[in-house]
Amino acid sequence: MAINDNPAVERYVNAIQAWTNELKALRAIVRAVSDDLYEDFKWKQPVYTLNDANVLIIGSMKDSCVIGFFKGALMDDPHGYLQKPGPNTQAARRLHFTSVKEVKKMEKELRAFIQQGLEIERSGRTVERMSIQDYPVPEEFQEILDKWNDVRHAFESLPPGCRREYLMYFSSAKKSATRRARIEKSLDAILEGKRRRTR
Repeated sequence: MAINDNPAVERYVNAIQAWTNELKALRAIVRAVSDDLYEDFKWKQPVYTLNDANVLIIGSMKDSCVIGFFKGALMDDPHGYLQKPGPNTQAARRLHFTSVKEVKKMEKELRAFIQQGLEIERSGRTVERMSIQDYPVPEEFQEILDKWNDVRHAFESLPPGCRREYLMYFSSAKKSATRRARIEKSLDAILEGKRRRTR
C-alpha cells in the first residue's frame, strides 16, 4: 500500500513561496522510502509518523528548506551531516538545502537517514534527556534564590521544562551584567508562574 496523500501537505508544498521545488524533491524521497510512514500536517509543516509517533518533518525556512528527524541524536552520522537546530537541542537533528541539486546529491544519504528514523521508532528507543538537575544555576540567580524565598518558591513550583528554559536563557549570556539583566527582567514572570517570555 502506498503512503497516504494528505491534501493539507499538497496545498502547503504548492502554495509556499520559498523552496517549493526543493520541498517537493524532499517529499518525493520521503514518500518513496517506506509506505509505513503516514503523511500528516502539524505545526503548519508536513510531518511523517509511524504509529502516531513523529519520525521526521520537512519545511521551509528563510534561508533554506529542511528535513528534520525527531530522534536524530540516536542516528549514525559518520560524516556529520546532521545538525542541531539550536545549541540546547537534545533529540532533533536536521539537514538544510538550498537547491534541488543539493537534495538529489544527498538522496542516498537521505534514504538511509529515513530508514534509520523508522528503525529507531520501531525499536522503541528514546533520547535520554538532561534532567533539570543537570543544568547549573548561574551564580547571579543563585544569589537571588538564596535571598528571596518567594522567588525560590515560585521557581521551584514551575514545571521542569519551564525551569530549564529560564536556566538556559540565563546561562547563555557570557557576561555577568547580561545574566543579571536577564534575571531581573524575568523575575515578574517567574513570580507569576509563567513560562519565559520570548518577546
